[in-house]
Amino acid sequence: MSLFKTPVKILIIDDDEDDFFITSEYLKQIQEYQLQIDWCYKFNEALQLLKERKYNIFFVDYRLGARTGLDFLKEAVRLDVEEPIILLTGKGNKDVDIEAMQMGATDYLIKTELTTDKLERCIRYSLERMAYLKALRANEKKYRSIFELSKDAVFIADKNLRFVDMNRATNVLLGYEKKELQERTVYDLISDSTDKSLLEKIMYEEGEVSDLEVEVQNNAGDKKTCILTATATIDESGAYYQGLLHDITNLKRAEKANLLIEKLGATGRLVRTLAHEVRNPLNNINMSVEQLLQTNEGGDESQLFLDIVQRNSKRIGDIITELLDTSRPTDLVFETCSLQAIMDDSIAEALDRITLQHVNMQIKYANEPCDIMANKEKLKIAFLNIIINAVEAVPSITGELTIGIDRMKDFHVVTIKDNGCGIPEENISRLFEPYFTSKRNGMGLGLAATLNILQSHKANVDVTSTVGQGTTFTISFPAV
Repeated sequence: MSLFKTPVKILIIDDDEDDFFITSEYLKQIQEYQLQIDWCYKFNEALQLLKERKYNIFFVDYRLGARTGLDFLKEAVRLDVEEPIILLTGKGNKDVDIEAMQMGATDYLIKTELTTDKLERCIRYSLERMAYLKALRANEKKYRSIFELSKDAVFIADKNLRFVDMNRATNVLLGYEKKELQERTVYDLISDSTDKSLLEKIMYEEGEVSDLEVEVQNNAGDKKTCILTATATIDESGAYYQGLLHDITNLKRAEKANLLIEKLGATGRLVRTLAHEVRNPLNNINMSVEQLLQTNEGGDESQLFLDIVQRNSKRIGDIITELLDTSRPTDLVFETCSLQAIMDDSIAEALDRITLQHVNMQIKYANEPCDIMANKEKLKIAFLNIIINAVEAVPSITGELTIGIDRMKDFHVVTIKDNGCGIPEENISRLFEPYFTSKRNGMGLGLAATLNILQSHKANVDVTSTVGQGTTFTISFPAV
């Protein structure tokens, strides 16, 4: 009685009809399966049926006229056929047996030794093997799909962390094609020597690394902050590493921006409190001075002192007003403006300083207008502050200033880059804080006001700098 309801379709490929009848009679006696048995005696017709995948199992005679069963196996390999192929031969030949199995034959049977039991075992083994291979290939396809479609950079590396294989996200993140990456190690891409030494130490002591924050440099020279994981694995081919690079550059930028906003908020609250407390007694001083000036009978000397008090009181009031302006969001009127036009105005105001400093300036604008919603005058001040700082940071004559505007789909990017003295890492996070400055006579309010203006324009600001090499301001504006 058949144990399977679904018929098993078998194609016997044999140019001898008598051999076909003998083989089919043995097959018909098998009770465990519902067998549908067909015959084909022409090589090309059999090959066409193979391409159409209409059969579950193929029994192929070794001799097929001018062609052989091994030729049929070669075509099956070329077509990536999964169905079992069993080679039949009139008499045993060990060399043919070995070659057939190496080429992917499921089994090798001698016609004179065929029995119903032997064919039943062969069919059972073939169907089980086919089911196993299909499940294996399905899993391989599934995990390959996960590997290829992952947004994170997933890679395979050897014991020296040299890239062996990687998904497309790795190529996109690092900016190298597969062959280029296979000539490099993870260590080669780490820009910071401290990070590199730490990774080498961890790999030497522990043999693998988990969730290590490193800064990698891609092919374009851009630095990306990533979380690196490399897990040691061993299989029959030897030891290797499964690695992952998770790009957190935007997350780090957002963290810095949020931290800066919190600092500015706290500073603003402190400034408003101090301003309130200082202005109350200051108003009393001003009113008293005005009364004394009206009733002054003390002569020129007392008049002089009262004028000094009044002028300095006014100066204190002006400073308080300026501090308040830098610590609270600016209420601006916006209109559609071209970034190129605003930047040209800012450069024009800084041109004298640039010329006197003998700075070599390069301007690279997108060909089409990059329109944003902006308050032209305020944004011009913000750009001017950054440009002036860049000019003051670069050396005379050899100084270089590059200003670029790039047009994107949803946003436009302004880049202001110099080759000046650079900013130490510990000062980057404090760059936009009010009152923080590295200038001898500076008040530390220029960049604070600049950030306030840029935030009013919903712009994102990122600053990268290397001491002795220069600083780059990257500002992204939402496109109109």
